[in-house]
Amino acid sequence: MNISLRGDKVTITKAMEEYATEKLSKLNKYIEKPESVKVSIIVKVNKDLHKVEVTMPLKSLILRAEEEREDFYSAIDVVLDKLERQIRKNKTRLSSKKMKDKKEFVYAYIEDIEKMEESDEKVVKRKKIEVKPMDEEEAILQMELLGHQFYLYKDIETNQPTVVYKRKDGNYGIIEAE
Repeated sequence: MNISLRGDKVTITKAMEEYATEKLSKLNKYIEKPESVKVSIIVKVNKDLHKVEVTMPLKSLILRAEEEREDFYSAIDVVLDKLERQIRKNKTRLSSKKMKDKKEFVYAYIEDIEKMEESDEKVVKRKKIEVKPMDEEEAILQMELLGHQFYLYKDIETNQPTVVYKRKDGNYGIIEAE
């Protein structure tokens, strides 16, 4: 794995890099070609809390987890557990023939979050995503893996922007553009 560790309001030490590399290398057993995977880790400090965000774009999906703890090392441990749980939880879906046939698609790669200048505006966070064609099942899988409540994708049949979202009753809803 190629790990990129970046700090926001914190200096990244050699010990932190080594610890993150050691911990995340435990995921190699789940990944077909771990040497080609680029993992992005962002460490942010706010007061006494260290927030660790890990994004691991794979060929057919993106694994992402974040955690906020009093120290960097415990946050990395929890993030690793979350990533392993995501892989195990979706093992059968990930190994299905449908996902194997779709290897030519790279799903929505979330770019770095652009921070807005402090102002009176209500928008506090922006993300840019690349919307890729996929079907409902793949979009639901991607949404669950990211841990989001909704997911924007391009419907493979209609080629229209579509949103899948998780309803309060645990089912899913679809919003299609006209």
